[in-house]
Amino acid sequence: MPQLGYWCECWTEDVTEQAPPELRACFDAYSAPQADRWVAVALRTISPALNADASDEAWRWLYEGRIQTRRALLRMQPCTVSVTHASTRITWTIRPVLYIPLAHRQGIELLAHAYDFKPQRTD
Repeated sequence: MPQLGYWCECWTEDVTEQAPPELRACFDAYSAPQADRWVAVALRTISPALNADASDEAWRWLYEGRIQTRRALLRMQPCTVSVTHASTRITWTIRPVLYIPLAHRQGIELLAHAYDFKPQRTD
């Protein structure tokens, strides 16, 4: 049975360069509180290392923006949280998703040719 959840990602990008953002972490959450908690823990963890402006952005979201994020997630709306430290923008995205369980293969006989593959050692 499909399960409702949230796909969370953390991206960084250098705002002074034309390089594309880089994915730093991802997380599968199964509730809105779990999703926004992932961002909150990350922000609390890095806030001591941020410059004053970025730290203010982080704590503003933690105290004021987090409840708005949670409400949006409960309405199944995607959310984004960003802070900019020096020339690095860190962005967390949270998107509602439908998780579909994978079929379990244990105890199921594979097709005969599935056993033809023999791994070869490479040096």
